[in-house]
Amino acid sequence: MLPVKPPIPKRHEPEKRIRWATQEQAGKLIAALPRHLAVMAEFSLATGLRQSNVTHLEWSQVDLGRRLAWIHADQAKGKRDLAVPLSDAAVAVLRRQLGAHATWAFPYRGGAIKQPTQVAWLNACKAAKLGDFHWRDLRHTWASWHVQNGTALAVLQELGGWRGLKMVLRYAHLAPGHLAPYAGNSGLAKPQDVEIDRARNRTHDVRIAEDEEDEILLQMNGVADGTRTHDNRNHNRGNR
Repeated sequence: MLPVKPPIPKRHEPEKRIRWATQEQAGKLIAALPRHLAVMAEFSLATGLRQSNVTHLEWSQVDLGRRLAWIHADQAKGKRDLAVPLSDAAVAVLRRQLGAHATWAFPYRGGAIKQPTQVAWLNACKAAKLGDFHWRDLRHTWASWHVQNGTALAVLQELGGWRGLKMVLRYAHLAPGHLAPYAGNSGLAKPQDVEIDRARNRTHDVRIAEDEEDEILLQMNGVADGTRTHDNRNHNRGNR
């Protein structure tokens, strides 16, 4: 009979921190990249498309008139067709690429780019002071900017082609503004209210102290509980 092995607890790897660039860092990154990579990075930041969807984007998938691009199901990570609305920035990038190649929107040396060169990328990241920054982080940056500018998570899910909301929730902490109306529901008093209460308490204490002082003075002058006492000796002096 085989010995029973003790159960081995599963270890859950902590979720990695989302890496995203500021507008200033992104500008420096694009400026430091070779032109063929710069236009792709700029388009990625404008659309949120994954690297392979940008490097292998064909003109047949683009409609500048309708300001749309399409990613076929076999090209998408979610395995379903994705319609990509093109912003002004995305359209501007594509217009600069017109005539570069008959098939590919972002060609390099007559064909599609299989893999952006790591040397140029790392040098550009260094120039932009972006440590541990990868091409996929351009998509994280695009999503982060959207959330920071008020795009609803459900809308972002559709724009990014995510099948579920779980992936999109990674960006929720970047725009907690929708929680602001509920922040005061804990009932904790505002500082000014606390100061007002303190002032009221001080006034109340002063009044009590004054009342106690008056009571002492009355007792010293022969008055207690509002009733004056008579000193017979004082009254008899006038009769002597």
